[in-house]
This record gives sequence, structure tokens and C-alpha cells, in this order.
Amino acid sequence: MPMTSRQRIHLALSHREADRVPLDLGGTVLTSIHRQSYHRLRQHMALPPSPDVPLMDLYQQIVVVEDDLLQAWGADVRFVGPGLPEPPRVEQCDDATQITDEWGISWRMPTDRGLYYDMARHPLAGATAAEEIARHTWPDPLHPARFAEMRARARHAVEQEGRAVVLGGFCSGVVEMTAWLRGYDRFYPDCIQNTALLGRLMDRIVELKAAYWERALDEVGPHVDVVQEADDLAGQFRMLISPATYRTLCKPRHRELLEFIRSRTSAKVFFHSCGAIRPIIPDLIEMGVDILNPIQVSATGMDPAELKREFGADLVFWGGGVDTQQILGSGTEQQVRDEVRRRIADLAPNGGFVFATVHNIQSNVPPQNLVAMWEAFQELGVYPQ
Repeated sequence: MPMTSRQRIHLALSHREADRVPLDLGGTVLTSIHRQSYHRLRQHMALPPSPDVPLMDLYQQIVVVEDDLLQAWGADVRFVGPGLPEPPRVEQCDDATQITDEWGISWRMPTDRGLYYDMARHPLAGATAAEEIARHTWPDPLHPARFAEMRARARHAVEQEGRAVVLGGFCSGVVEMTAWLRGYDRFYPDCIQNTALLGRLMDRIVELKAAYWERALDEVGPHVDVVQEADDLAGQFRMLISPATYRTLCKPRHRELLEFIRSRTSAKVFFHSCGAIRPIIPDLIEMGVDILNPIQVSATGMDPAELKREFGADLVFWGGGVDTQQILGSGTEQQVRDEVRRRIADLAPNGGFVFATVHNIQSNVPPQNLVAMWEAFQELGVYPQ
């Protein structure tokens, strides 16, 4: 009997080789595809046009990959995430569309050739005391709209499609949300000068997240395989905050949240951070992270072969299948194939690898390069039997 996608993922998560490396396209909000590239890919593959395809993430402008493409590519993962209580408030300005989300953060995208939304307003930028944090209008993590159809979608993915399920959160990471609410120009000085206020803000976000995860995990029950958390903690060359600051200010909050999640599910914990995150990988392992995403292969210290040798017994690597900064968007088809060959050779042996691009596929990627990636994966991602 052929192996199901869910069985294939489970073997990879257990650090064992399946029939082939599992494939993720659109299985998380970090492994999907920008709407422009998506429509070009469908046209190139002679799939029916889909002008009304829903967006998985409005701000990143990434799509919910449709069933026909998932089937054509043999994708093994289905994303199940929360609904929104209500759409963001939209305002049309002279040169941009501005939206305000349920946290009170405003975002803008240029009307002319805009590709995604950037933050424009941080509602707690002026806060100076814990009382102001308490008075902020916080989203309701238990709003019924978040959980409508969640159980049915997870069950359908497992029982009807045979796919593994990734359960998404209702907001970005603890540190990210803190910085977005505060504004980066205040967040970074706060890390040194105002840690009490920053810690209170982080604690409030952990409270909201824990309430959501408790309900969401109850909803999906046994039909979840991976729980997705994230926090972008590093840039191209180094950490965005020092490892010492991470360990004193952020790590206790991450530990609390991850311990809460792990106490309520046997699903594996997926943690995303872009960039040069190498200095705190041991900290993530210590806190119980099972899966690291994405492996930004072009960042300092993130050589996949080295990471596999050092951490491959403890971590599953999800992503890193092809560099999205320099190769996938601007390289030749042969360069894409060569990149896929290198990364599979680095990461696939002994399991513990799910193939996906380094972060979402951006708007500049030619469909020919995506097909070259997929064809190389089909050829090279098969384990010897």
C-alpha cells in the first residue's frame, strides 16, 4: 500500500527515511507563495486561472495554495489556521491602502505596484507605564470565529486527504508582536533601559497566546501533527538582539509558552526564525523545539551541512531546500537545480528534513525556476529502498 503524506511526515519527524523527502508548499504561513508568482505558475502549468484565490496572509500577500496544485506537486502538508473575528479596517489614501488590524497596528501598501504591507503605526509606542498596557484594546483569543470549521478542516485533511496538519497561531511571535506594538525605535532601547515595561508587554502576549492554543488544541485533538510558533530573532549577519539579552528577556517567555503547548499536545513544535540564528539553536532545543524553520542558507553561520552534523539528532529541518534570496528569484534554471541537489544532499540523510523553500516564494520568482525546483526535487528527493 502506498505511503500517505501523513505517514511520510511522521517518519521525517522521527528522524527516519521514508520513501521520499516530504514536500511542503503552502503548509504554513512561512512556506507559501506570493499571489503574483502563484498566478504565473498556474498559467505556466496550464492550470485553470484562479483570480479569487484566498490569501493565507494579507500582509505578506501569500495565497492558500489550491488543491489542484497541491495534488500536482504531491505536497504532504495542509495548513489549518484560525479565522478572523472581523476583517481589518481599510482606508484608501492618495498613494496607498492602509489597514488597521485587531491589535491596533496600522499597515500600508502602495497603490501603484505594491507587493505587501509595511507597518505604519504602533499603538503602544507612547506607553510609559504598565497601566497603559492594561488599558490597551486587546484582541479576544477565544472569539468563536477563530475556531469555526477548524476541527472539520483538520479532520478532513487527515482522514480524507491523508495529509499532515500544521496548526497555526493567531498572531506572530511574542518578541515580534512586542516590537510591532511598541515600534522598533522604542523596542531596542527598551531591551536595555525599560525591561520591566517590555517584559509586562511580552507577558500579556504570552497570556493571549496560551488562551488561544488551549482552545485550538482542544478543537483539533488528534488531527494535528505540528504546532507552529515563530519569532524573527536574527538578521542576515547576526542576532537582532544579543544572545545574552535573548536569554534574560525573551527566553523565559518562550519557555513558558512552549511548555504550555507541549503539556497539551503530542504534536511536534515548529519554530520559525529567519536569519543568523545559530547562537541560540541550543536554547531552542533545550526549550523543546522539535522543528527549526527555515534555515536561511545565505545567512552567517547557517550552512545546512554543518547544522545537520551538529543538531540533526535533535532538530528536524523544515525548509532550506533552495535559497530564495539569491537563487530562486534571479538564478538560472540550472542554478536552481544545482541548489536543490546541494541542499538535499546536506539535509535529507537519515530523515529529519521537510523540503520547502527558504521562507515564502516571493513575487519575483519566474515560474520556470519553480518548475525546475520541483523537477529537481522529484529526481533527487527519493530515498533508496
